[in-house]
Amino acid sequence: MDIEFLRKVSLFKGLNEEGLKALAELCFTREFAKEGVIILAEQEGDTLFIIREGQVKVCISSEEGREVILSLLGPGAVFGELALLDGKLRSANVVATDETSLVMLRRSDFQQLIYKTPQIAMALLAELAGRLRRTDRQIEGLALLDVTSRISETLLQLADDHGKETAEGIAIDSRPTHQELANMSGTTRETVSRALKRLEGQGYISCRGRKIIILRENSWSRTN
Repeated sequence: MDIEFLRKVSLFKGLNEEGLKALAELCFTREFAKEGVIILAEQEGDTLFIIREGQVKVCISSEEGREVILSLLGPGAVFGELALLDGKLRSANVVATDETSLVMLRRSDFQQLIYKTPQIAMALLAELAGRLRRTDRQIEGLALLDVTSRISETLLQLADDHGKETAEGIAIDSRPTHQELANMSGTTRETVSRALKRLEGQGYISCRGRKIIILRENSWSRTN
């Protein structure tokens, strides 16, 4: 396992060189094709996942069978930790949206790591707190915002999580499909298409193939 990759993962920044080498010996990798199912909700979980390459979506299904995307995660992101901490079943599905390479760590090894390295426990708490804030914002948006505002908030969250600073603005290089944006915003693909055209016409975004550039970010209003 590549120590340099592990060094860049925020969860492991509390580890020294010796700790990173020990961690690398415990980790293993697995590849998933696009649309490959990584985790199924309601299954037992004994593995922590770290995205090395690619992207995944964390999603649930409504009683009517409609997919709701809770988040999109890219390289360096960690998932699957909740079931390792509380021993309960997986709370959501995780599916690869691109060809994806994952670094994996077994529950027993992860728990030993937490016990031995308090800094990792603190980093994990910070990660969970950040996710809770994002979930609160998503729930607030679904309850209080109109459709265009919900889509705008989703784009801003994607920019926060995956965006790269450019001379023009913040670029989201591998943007979700219109259907994925709809599933994240609680609306339809057709509504997303109209909203993106409206936002582009108003000069808030620039759409270029699979890339969206957030323009004039300071002029966007946030729900939080």
